[in-house]
Amino acid sequence: MCGICGIIGSSEETLVSRMLRRLVHRGPDEQGLHREYGVTLGARRLRVIDPAGGQQPVQNENGSVWAVLNGEIYNHRALRQDLIERGHRFTSRCDSEVLVHLYEQEGIDGLSRLRGMFAFAIWDRERQEALLVRDRLGIKPLYYATRLGSGSTGTDVLFSSELPSLLEALPDARIRPQAIADYLTSLYVPGPDTIYEGVYQLRPGEALRVGQGLVEVFRYYRPEESMSPSQWATVDEAKEQFVEIFRDTVHTHLVSDVPVGLFLSGGVDSAALLAMMQERGPVKTFTIGYGHPEDQSYNELANARLLATHFGTDHTEAILQPDIRGLLPRVVAGMGEPFADSSAIPTYLVSEVARRSVTVALSGIGGDELFGGYPRYLGIRLASYYQTLPRAVRSWLASSAAWACRESGAGRDQMGRVKRFVEHGHRSLAEQYRRWTTFIPGEWETGIWSGAMRDALPHGYSSSRPLALFDQWPSNNPMDRAMGLDLQTYLPDDLLRMGDRMSMAHSLELRVPFCDHQLLACALRVSPSLRLPGRQLKGFMRSALRGIVPEAILSGPKQGFMIPLARWLREDLREMAQDLLSDAAVRRRGYVTPEYVRWLMAEHQSGRRNFADQLYALMVLELWHEQAAQPVVEPALAVEVL
Repeated sequence: MCGICGIIGSSEETLVSRMLRRLVHRGPDEQGLHREYGVTLGARRLRVIDPAGGQQPVQNENGSVWAVLNGEIYNHRALRQDLIERGHRFTSRCDSEVLVHLYEQEGIDGLSRLRGMFAFAIWDRERQEALLVRDRLGIKPLYYATRLGSGSTGTDVLFSSELPSLLEALPDARIRPQAIADYLTSLYVPGPDTIYEGVYQLRPGEALRVGQGLVEVFRYYRPEESMSPSQWATVDEAKEQFVEIFRDTVHTHLVSDVPVGLFLSGGVDSAALLAMMQERGPVKTFTIGYGHPEDQSYNELANARLLATHFGTDHTEAILQPDIRGLLPRVVAGMGEPFADSSAIPTYLVSEVARRSVTVALSGIGGDELFGGYPRYLGIRLASYYQTLPRAVRSWLASSAAWACRESGAGRDQMGRVKRFVEHGHRSLAEQYRRWTTFIPGEWETGIWSGAMRDALPHGYSSSRPLALFDQWPSNNPMDRAMGLDLQTYLPDDLLRMGDRMSMAHSLELRVPFCDHQLLACALRVSPSLRLPGRQLKGFMRSALRGIVPEAILSGPKQGFMIPLARWLREDLREMAQDLLSDAAVRRRGYVTPEYVRWLMAEHQSGRRNFADQLYALMVLELWHEQAAQPVVEPALAVEVL
């Protein structure tokens, strides 16, 4: 695991060294840099594979091909053996060296042979060409920008694993108004754009070729291309094949020369990972819980303990003591960009606790998108039936939703879900799904923005990309389309981004077996009606794991990695929220109107509505702006380890 950065087109060792200093947390063990005419490559390394060797950047036998890698190539041993048989000579056992020889042997076509999580850069001296590549599902990040330069194209391409590092080369980068609108709508900035003008991220399965007068982005993988009719004769055969592929995937993800652990939530995904991991030996597991009496509904400690006892793990629990005022700036700094999924808080803490014992940890991220784990998938199926009602009836019900469905101020607001379902039931399925997953209250769709923001958003703030991705997914099943949309947006731009930054903030490598492309291909061969039968989330997966995972876990409800944010904002964080979101602060920033923020605060504090996500997003945005002007000093960790 590493942080990588560089410049293609110019040779600026001093600048790349500054960029590397912003990536030390991603690779605290060593630093490497290669500079020659037309390119400078840098890497910070976390030693996981071949700790004694494997220094980066790596080169081929004659130094004509160089590479830097962030991530892991899980099938590097098989690839190495094949390349040795073809005459290539290796100097280490590290997975990164496979890249230069595979590129030398097969060029870009070699990308199809890689199994892993990766973002890498390859420099080909003879062709005077570079290749930047991001893995198929977007597990590892790669940001880039262009500027006028001295290379053959007249353009320099700068790249890095994280935005703050890239900004060392772009001191005058400006914030995009549309990005602010996207962030407050979705709680993250959707790729391939970023918060800054002219700064982008490679999308999952995408590569960037630089050289021969071109700067060209192309896709080498699309998840929908893995879809194919089921080749299984029976449902039981499909389940057997899933278990076999899943077992192989988890075992493949255990390749490491350093200790490996597991984030254990107590849900089906992490339980399934644990069942497969323990087949290879004892497992260290880590769980976050809450000590406050009012927060017990968010705890998964009991299920995690059940699993730890059942599988005999070396189990560690960390109880969150909400000195949340001191914790929030650390989480915001760790992300390095505006990001308001509050699950980042427990992810940050469990990563810090795990890093005391292991260098690598597995997580269940991706299981919900592959196998149907969100209630909204059931909602979109119900919405397709609801659409058979006359539109006039649905429009009348939508207009009645405001008084007929009273929302709750609690953290889990079921009546609020019913209200959103009814009030958008007259819209298309794609538009309904988009509105269920966005965070600007309907009452303020036209009144949230300041005058300057309205001028900067002449076409409105809503992006049409989610609608297009929903409609273009090659399936007539609305659940399938919803899962396909989430695979391309919410998974890489929210969950995987969060998992990468929060773990790497503590120099912990996080692996996500559910995001393996071979397991994804298996999941996409299972029809959506079988993946999510009846009203049972992950019905196919639960049934396939019967006898492998304890029945108490398989039959339990979905929990989610949630925190008691609504209560915190009414109690522990109330004063902090008032300070960060004062009228003066809101006017100074100039994005939304003070009236909107005052309304959010009043509704939330009264308990009439739950606007925790909206308030948290605004607080994070203000903290991020403050940190951009002055770095934050990290306070002590607010957890108690049991």
